[in-house]
Amino acid sequence: MAGTTTDAARARATAGGANRWVVLVVLCVSLLLVALDATVLHVAVPSVTEDLRPSATALLWIVDAYPLVCAALLILFGTLGDRVGRRRVLLLGYGIFGLASAVAALAGSAELLIVARALLGVGGAMIMPATLSILRAVFPDRRERATAIGVWTATAAIGAATGPVLGGFLVQHFWWGSVFLINIPLMALILPLGRRLLPESKGGADGPWDVLGALTAAAGVITLVLGVKRLGAGHGLFDPFTLAPLCVGTALIVLFVRRQKRRRHPLIDMRMFARPTFSTSVGCIVLAMLALVGLELIAVQYLQLVLGLSPLETGLRLLPLTFAAMAAGATGSYTLRRLGPRTMVGCGFALTAAAVLLLVLMGQHDRPLLLTSAFIVLGFGLQTTLFGAYESMLSEAPADCAGGAAAIGETSYQLGAGMGIALLGSVMNAAYAPGVASVPGVPDEASAGAANSLGEAYDLADRLGGPAGAALRSAARHSFVHGLHVTLLVSAGLLVLGALAALRLPRVMECGAPYGEPAPGLPEQRTEPHLRVPAAAGVPAAEAAGSGPGGH
Repeated sequence: MAGTTTDAARARATAGGANRWVVLVVLCVSLLLVALDATVLHVAVPSVTEDLRPSATALLWIVDAYPLVCAALLILFGTLGDRVGRRRVLLLGYGIFGLASAVAALAGSAELLIVARALLGVGGAMIMPATLSILRAVFPDRRERATAIGVWTATAAIGAATGPVLGGFLVQHFWWGSVFLINIPLMALILPLGRRLLPESKGGADGPWDVLGALTAAAGVITLVLGVKRLGAGHGLFDPFTLAPLCVGTALIVLFVRRQKRRRHPLIDMRMFARPTFSTSVGCIVLAMLALVGLELIAVQYLQLVLGLSPLETGLRLLPLTFAAMAAGATGSYTLRRLGPRTMVGCGFALTAAAVLLLVLMGQHDRPLLLTSAFIVLGFGLQTTLFGAYESMLSEAPADCAGGAAAIGETSYQLGAGMGIALLGSVMNAAYAPGVASVPGVPDEASAGAANSLGEAYDLADRLGGPAGAALRSAARHSFVHGLHVTLLVSAGLLVLGALAALRLPRVMECGAPYGEPAPGLPEQRTEPHLRVPAAAGVPAAEAAGSGPGGH
């Protein structure tokens, strides 16, 4: 009994000591690299297209391979970390991420670049849930954890929004492969730091790891998204190569859910989805990313191809979004305590929808003030939404299942992002293509090629030259702006659905008793199991029993 008490005290010292903020810094640097890589390629897409000449489908895979592979494997590696150790999985992810970055930087073909981006997704799938589940372990008190999640989400925003700026600078001064090379020295720095400073933690699951279930989930996500991507590329729903992946993917995900419900030691405790707060938070994350990530890729093309901005200028135009997201993350904990999850997430969706509608006023001419104002509101609103949803989801999940819960949240984020590119891309193509289908004086073959993308339309216009080329270029610009407006309206509609969904979240943030003090009528709060910090971190090793949901 005395030994158990000592172990519990050590675990509280580990989780509650000053070292937890050092751990947070290392976790945030890890997340920064993964978030940076998700968007750093966006401004390099025109350069990649010019150099590698990928087909329209290959170009989509170059952009999508990273988030989709990452989404497919998050459950596999998130639950693996619960069993073998989250720090161990995280460090392996660092190594794979660095190797894949080198391959991507030196890729000489579209196919090799797609493979490298997929390998980056494998590394990202190891890193992302591990950072969030370790954060859950070292911040058991909800109020402190809310502050930590604010820093964590702000870091993700910084990485995602800094990516285009950094990518634009590198593409303008070097070549597109340099956007991947920056990962290598950063990984070389973070790997030894992670080994020295990060705590090891595991979940409380004693049963065998369900490898078959993890592979079923991965196959289901990838297959389902493949079908959606074909829909986004303009293939009909009843095309065999579209319908088959949709059906197979749905069937595999249903099988995975049924298998988890039957197993004594499931990968994912499906009872978490019966909790309105958890399921609603996951849905809000999906809707937010579904509405915005595909839109971001289209917006980058608008800034470069319609307004004629350089890659660096494009990245700089996105900086206000970064600063607004940082402000929302920094103040998120205070906002959540004052407003509660329901109002915070709902208002975040409403602000983001208003910003998207404001962007409809953009046309073929540059309006910097309007664009900057919209990006500021968009960044603040989106980060407010994601903060409230992530904090509510993670606090609702038991600490023993932190890796699985983090994997669900990150799968929702990545799947929403990948599906958003496919969905909004299909909306954009459907609105854009008719405008270049029959331009006077332009051959049918050129019109068909111009319907693939605005960049290809410009190339064909330059080859045609004369009045026909000028007519094709003008028609393509007008059609692209029209398609952008339609896409913005669809995105705003998705965001309004998110605001309505947020009504199911709790009104207030329930913090319970301060950490280490039992609430009246409840037993003393237990701490995260198997939490161990290397001696180099300055904290003694500890092992204790698992805690209850949300650290309440």
